[in-house]
Amino acid sequence: MAGLKEIRTRINSIASTQKITSAMKMVSAAKFHKAQETFFRFEYYSKKVDDVLHHVASEASNPSLQRWFTKPKSEEKVALVVLTSNSSMCAGFNQNLVKKVVEEGPKHWQHLWNTNKINIFCLGKKGCELLTKRGFSVTQTDVDIVQLPQFNDAADFCDQHLIKPFVDGKYDAVYIAYNRFSNPAVQVPTFKQFLPYNIEKKGNNENADTAISQDHIFEPNKEDILKAIIPMSAKTSFFKLVLENSIGEHGARMTAMHQATENASELSKQLKLQYNKARQAAITNEILEIVSGAEALKG
Repeated sequence: MAGLKEIRTRINSIASTQKITSAMKMVSAAKFHKAQETFFRFEYYSKKVDDVLHHVASEASNPSLQRWFTKPKSEEKVALVVLTSNSSMCAGFNQNLVKKVVEEGPKHWQHLWNTNKINIFCLGKKGCELLTKRGFSVTQTDVDIVQLPQFNDAADFCDQHLIKPFVDGKYDAVYIAYNRFSNPAVQVPTFKQFLPYNIEKKGNNENADTAISQDHIFEPNKEDILKAIIPMSAKTSFFKLVLENSIGEHGARMTAMHQATENASELSKQLKLQYNKARQAAITNEILEIVSGAEALKG
């Protein structure tokens, strides 16, 4: 059995760790609620932009505009954006997403997977580290966008590295891997196509059909409006995913730190019980030695 001093040292160490994890939990909780509030506010705007896009998508008769909505016959050059975090201590938040990418990539692209035909952009330091360890070549890493999500930063990245190359024909498609937020304890690793748009399911309900079938008045003209609204929708959708990934990160870290605090508390209780038992055993031994000494003197 460990000595009293060793047990006492472990108890003090665990108490210090518990204070740290508890503080980190409170910080993550504050960041989580702030990120969630920002996401819900932006989500309303994003939905309105998407509604406008889906209402006017049928008017995109120009071949250059049709590219935004037409699935390519084959994907020979692809961009993949992986959204992770810059720091750890958020359980399997990053590991699960990278695992999803590694599993889905070969199924989706087969012979193209892990070749120079797929450009991987990592938004978040941890994603780059995990993919590099697995032997993947990362085209570019950006740590600022996910550290403190701002629309201008995300829009500039989306425009420069995703939208313009897609329009110029450098990429046949753009995919994004991120953690879809379900609740603070559950983040679902998601792998989805970002460009070209998939709007087939938007016309399933009657309201959407009615809206799309209505005549639209375009000012100054149809092509200028569509050329403006399509990239705007792409940028808002991209920033929405960045915000959702941020919520998942803070929620995962908050849950992980809560669990760590609970584990530290339970371990501290067990060590205190062990300490009391060892202390009681030491006292009993001392009493026995005193009694034995007294009996020896009498004899």
